[in-house]
Amino acid sequence: MKIFLCLALALSFLLFPSVMHAFDTLGLQPVSPYGIFSVMSADTLPRKKLAMEVGGERVKNPEFYRFALKGAYGLTDSAELDFTAPFVYRYANNRDGVEDFSFGLRHRFYDEGTYGPSLAYLLTASLSNGRDEFSTNGRLGAGLIASKRIGPFKGHINAIFQKPGASSLKNEITFSGGIDFSAANNFNILGEVIVKKDHTTQRYNDVETRLGYRIKTLDFMYTTVGVGANFRDRTPAYHIMISVSLTSPHQKKEIKKIYEEE
Repeated sequence: MKIFLCLALALSFLLFPSVMHAFDTLGLQPVSPYGIFSVMSADTLPRKKLAMEVGGERVKNPEFYRFALKGAYGLTDSAELDFTAPFVYRYANNRDGVEDFSFGLRHRFYDEGTYGPSLAYLLTASLSNGRDEFSTNGRLGAGLIASKRIGPFKGHINAIFQKPGASSLKNEITFSGGIDFSAANNFNILGEVIVKKDHTTQRYNDVETRLGYRIKTLDFMYTTVGVGANFRDRTPAYHIMISVSLTSPHQKKEIKKIYEEE
């Protein structure tokens, strides 16, 4: 766990100012509880299980609302298909519209051991929505995910590379780390740090921290609430996030009672 804490502290110092601004497209996101907010876990849905999530966020500086429908399906016990469909509301003079539709494959190829983490790779793609203000004309990407549990803590590290479809835009690189702390039964405290080089510059111009919690409302329902601050150009942009996810109920094993005849 010290490794993940050190990583989070190191990432927080990678703040490089830039004068260029662009709309930050959402991209592929995890469905709770298989991630933090944006940071993904190497854990995946069991085979043939389905999960759906609806969420919204209120962003300030710039001001707009964003809503997203997310889904996941377990191809196998170690491979999962994901998609994210965002919609932007009241952005810059009341402009509304859909963002690029993102989908991807997450495959865990190495299971967690006594000392080592579980490892997964991520392949992503985005389809252009045809609107320049909310699109990068599609994207292709790949990434590596590492997850490790130590007691009530579970940490995740992501490294993701994405190439925008528009030739005028630059490649995106994101490094992120997150911690999921099981504070009580059905209650988890969440935190993550994201360092990103967006498609407008060659420098790492985004640093964001997020804190919040997740409640297991029912055996198949999770509610996640969080706040974030993005220190782009040393001017924080705040936002509030809330989401509700539903997963296919796991089959409960029947307990067979054995009676001995006297």
